[in-house]
Amino acid sequence: MNNNLILLIIRFIGLMTLQIFIFNHINLFGYINPYPYVLFLLVFPFMANRSLYILIAFFTGITLDMFGNSGGIHAAACLFLAYLRPYALRFAFGVSYEYNAIKLSKVGFYERFVFISVMVIIHHLILFLLEVFNITDILYTLNKTLVTSIFTIILCMVINILLSRRKE
Repeated sequence: MNNNLILLIIRFIGLMTLQIFIFNHINLFGYINPYPYVLFLLVFPFMANRSLYILIAFFTGITLDMFGNSGGIHAAACLFLAYLRPYALRFAFGVSYEYNAIKLSKVGFYERFVFISVMVIIHHLILFLLEVFNITDILYTLNKTLVTSIFTIILCMVINILLSRRKE
């Protein structure tokens, strides 16, 4: 097996295990529940086949839905995230993305922060809109998206920095 494939499998199992057994049981202030499992979708190789990436995003979301009994909202949010990733990459990295010359662990803090922030906020917005599914609770949904996104972004940045430092 290829070392990159083994690393991807370890990342998937590790992040999903942490999400299912630890982070799903965190409920700060009644509504903050971090979702750092999206980091797996964010660090997935940028040059991978897009169809494979979308399939893996669906598998990631449906796995969390099965363990969390959430009715497919994670799968939908992950699919939306996978579909929008090229646009977020172009937004965060500009011309470097066009030439496939980026690796998330090698870029600067600012670009990494912008990319992770945009993707996490999009994921959480879709997730919570589908969870509440009521336009009258839009302020609650936006508040929950903002607060949970901040907590998830901090976790994702810390995990990403720790894992990228270990490689160097």
